Amino acid sequence: MNKPNKKDASGGGGSTIALNKKARHDYFIEERQEAGLVLEGWEVKSLRAGRAQIAEAYVVVRGGEIWLVGANITPLSSASTHVNADPGRSRKLLLQRREIDRLIGSVERSGYTMVPLALYWKKGRAKLEIGLAKGKKQHDKRATARDRDWERQKARILKH
Repeated sequence: MNKPNKKDASGGGGSTIALNKKARHDYFIEERQEAGLVLEGWEVKSLRAGRAQIAEAYVVVRGGEIWLVGANITPLSSASTHVNADPGRSRKLLLQRREIDRLIGSVERSGYTMVPLALYWKKGRAKLEIGLAKGKKQHDKRATARDRDWERQKARILKH
């Protein structure tokens, strides 16, 4: 059994909490952006325990702000009784104003969509990696799978 590094356990490393592998399959990721999250105390404790899912989540613009919707952070059983824990609540993302304006412009004018890619720790703070993405068609997904299989076969052939 692998033991976590001291650096990862303290949150100083950049350890990954949750990945959205489906996003890389469904979208062409054009650009990546790092954003902070507005979290409550019980959510931070749950993230430290690794109880988050962003596979079904998406990023939207509301009132000139960027929000993470549909991410599920499951509360710990030891959460406080006086706090009403809502695992699926919308969470505000923290970005510079010029970054928000650029993302909003890309989404509205260029037909891009914002997709959460990864949730991780950076210097003790929870960060979300957002991808500016365009959707893949079914034939694009097949071509990607074909290329990936060919790379795997090529590596096998070169190995022998």
